[in-house]
Amino acid sequence: MTDIAILFEDGEALVIDKPAGLPIERPRAGGRSLEDRVEELKLGFQRAPVPVHRIDTDTSGCLLLARNPKALKRFNAAFEARQVDKVYLGVVAGTLPEEAGTIELSLAKISSAEQGWRMIPAKKGKPSITHWRKLAEHDGRTLVEFRPETGRTHQIRVHALAGLGHALLGDPVYGDGRGAPRTMLHALALTVQREGKTPIEARAPVPADFAALGFGDVVDPA
Repeated sequence: MTDIAILFEDGEALVIDKPAGLPIERPRAGGRSLEDRVEELKLGFQRAPVPVHRIDTDTSGCLLLARNPKALKRFNAAFEARQVDKVYLGVVAGTLPEEAGTIELSLAKISSAEQGWRMIPAKKGKPSITHWRKLAEHDGRTLVEFRPETGRTHQIRVHALAGLGHALLGDPVYGDGRGAPRTMLHALALTVQREGKTPIEARAPVPADFAALGFGDVVDPA
């Protein structure tokens, strides 16, 4: 039996609560990854499940895995067609004057030998849309609900900095990396529409490190 929490399970899908700090793919430098755990996640099925999408190593929460190639193809198509609703919680390192809004900033990848690669806002980049809502403030920090409409690499992290004016707390790439032991981003909820079947619906509990920052008494957003 695995110690990774199972949030949803049926014959073609599995949604797990991915722990923060566990990369989905094995790092180039080696070390543990989700690949080491997929045998545990068979849960009686012949095939090991395969991740359908990606969330960053530091990000905790809902991760969808497909149990067979046909399901993987259908789920990939659902992501492409934007038939997937995702809700994230993030803590930004500052306060926000507005209560809610939408960030539309196209994103592109840049890289250099000195700093490695990162995503930046760019007019010729891929269109990227994130809806956001302020949930609570504490000690000069803000808990924000993010609902990304698109799924670009590092989208929420870049949109937090460029769109809200504050990086996610603990982000070592788009912020100063201080204030938290990891980038404070959590994949709270995931809904995937399925033709002829009930939707996949999963919700990951708010992690203890969010509570440690003073947001433990915030009711989960609906």
